[in-house]
Amino acid sequence: MIGQHAIMDAYLCLLHLTAGILVESLFNAFATAAFFKFVVFSIFEMRYLLAIWKASRPMNSGEGWETMRRELTVLYSRFYGILLGGILVMYEFHNYLRSILFLMYSFWIPQIFTNVIRDSRKPLHPHYILGMTVTRLAIPLYIFGCPNNFMRTEPDKTWCLYLGVFIGLQASILLLQHYLGPRWFVPRQILPEKYFYYRRFDQESNHTTDCVICMTAIDLTRHSNDCMVGRNPYFAWVQLQKIPDIEA
Repeated sequence: MIGQHAIMDAYLCLLHLTAGILVESLFNAFATAAFFKFVVFSIFEMRYLLAIWKASRPMNSGEGWETMRRELTVLYSRFYGILLGGILVMYEFHNYLRSILFLMYSFWIPQIFTNVIRDSRKPLHPHYILGMTVTRLAIPLYIFGCPNNFMRTEPDKTWCLYLGVFIGLQASILLLQHYLGPRWFVPRQILPEKYFYYRRFDQESNHTTDCVICMTAIDLTRHSNDCMVGRNPYFAWVQLQKIPDIEA
């Protein structure tokens, strides 16, 4: 998903630069926009992509610089290969540009499937989802929806409506995954069984009532704040919530 955002920003950088060259009076403004787009995708988004790539391959990160260099070479080769391949596809099939844009604007779909497969708990903030959805729609809605756009393309309000509904549906599913759970729309019958950490215990039992991580007392009468990993000992739920953050 982040890689798709980076590729889209790279295309927007080239689009602004090309438009600035074709329309001389707008060169300064478009060259500035192209520069900032270049900074966004080449520095910030690529760094974020590298961080995700490294986090998804923790075993390779400790195997030395040679392994890391090979991983980086593969990552950059894939990124720029897809970037150049997309340019060739859009050039050869320019008559189907609207369909290609529809495919490009399905950038939330990989994240939706990733949430379901990995059972990711709130991976994206709602403000990020809404902000990216709205800002990504600005340029295509201007080009294909404004009758007086500087590119002189014929407006197609029906296509703009379909695009808005399409990306809005993706954002809605992501927001529902944030609030209802990543697998809220998957039938329970086909979901794999998960270990149930929450259990009630008899207070008269000989189990310890201290968290082995923070050594705080655990209230056995509360069902939602304590859980047990395996058979013993107890772990406070707050501590278990912190473990993924510490490992990251």
